[in-house]
Amino acid sequence: MDLYGRETSSNVQVVRWALLEMGLPFQRHDVGGEFGGLDTPKFRALTPVGKIPVLVDGGQAIFESSAILRYLAARYGGEAWWPADPMARAQVDKWAEWAKRDVADAFTGPIFWRVVRTPAERRDPVAIRAAVDTFESALDVAEAQLTRHPWLAGAAISLGDLVLGHVLYRYFDIDIARRPFPALSAYYARLTQRSGYAEAVMVSYDSLRDTI
Repeated sequence: MDLYGRETSSNVQVVRWALLEMGLPFQRHDVGGEFGGLDTPKFRALTPVGKIPVLVDGGQAIFESSAILRYLAARYGGEAWWPADPMARAQVDKWAEWAKRDVADAFTGPIFWRVVRTPAERRDPVAIRAAVDTFESALDVAEAQLTRHPWLAGAAISLGDLVLGHVLYRYFDIDIARRPFPALSAYYARLTQRSGYAEAVMVSYDSLRDTI
């Protein structure tokens, strides 16, 4: 398999983490950001939207990180990642959907871009604080769930944890005031012990600083 996208892209990171968790061989190719290449005919032949990540498997291209995750889970993850029973599968899928909409989307643009990618003199602390408050209200949901279960969907790691977990490295690392989340913090500590998480997610984002 071939994964197209720079390693500092959070959407690339979650797919790369999934590939590592599932033990799947792949090659990653730098595209986007300082590497460019999004508008080349070769890349546009893989995705008409011109965005990363793109996964190519067996000559077929898939874009959109959530679609890629579901494909990997369904084709290669087996029962552990994509249960055959529709209700059991929905228990996993609902958390992945929630984590993408209420967590990842609420962090990357509203917080990470404003704190890390915006020069200090252009930052809006009021907007940042409001965005953090909104984001942390979503984390309250995760905190409650993780108080009852070790993972979002229950006893085992799932796609929901990939979508939630890949955001947490930057959330806990950037320079913002955070509310205490004991269960979430313990969960994050467990994630950092996973080799795939360390390799794919705990990546320096210094090259993204002050870039917009």
